[in-house]
Amino acid sequence: MTNHYTIRHAQLQDAPRLSAIRPVIDGETEFMDREKGEAFITPEEFRTIIQTDEETPNHLFLVAETDGEIVGFSRCEGSPLKRSAHKVEFGVCLLKAHWGNGIGRRLLEQSLQWADIQQIRKVTLTVLADNHKAIKLYEQYGFKTEGILVDDKRLSDGTYHDTLIMGRIQTPH
Repeated sequence: MTNHYTIRHAQLQDAPRLSAIRPVIDGETEFMDREKGEAFITPEEFRTIIQTDEETPNHLFLVAETDGEIVGFSRCEGSPLKRSAHKVEFGVCLLKAHWGNGIGRRLLEQSLQWADIQQIRKVTLTVLADNHKAIKLYEQYGFKTEGILVDDKRLSDGTYHDTLIMGRIQTPH
């Protein structure tokens, strides 16, 4: 069990490790959007994403690290369009060996704190309707189901599953 971890901004030198762990994470669970190895992101492509996120005010890229190794990451990605500039989409990936240690929760918390500081009104995400543990976590942080995409994902066993669209709106104080 991992008790000691740090959450920090992604850095360019993280790109090779991020490229290596993303397919591992994708292959560990059916809850991710991709099968293992699909939509592979090279280290150079990760460097471009990190650089863009550093330069874009409504983007955030965090990594979770334990014992000097990256074990997961999260991103908030906003739009350059004025009509959508008030919102970001949140996504998170975490190696299965580190589930249940509060790392995913902390990535979410730090992302929401950042969004509030940036005065981002809305954070959205998608989650498989079967991922009850994640849905419960998101609800604890004010996310509400805004829609259901019926038979949205076809899993490796051939079954179809719904995806929930969830959102959290931060009202001004």
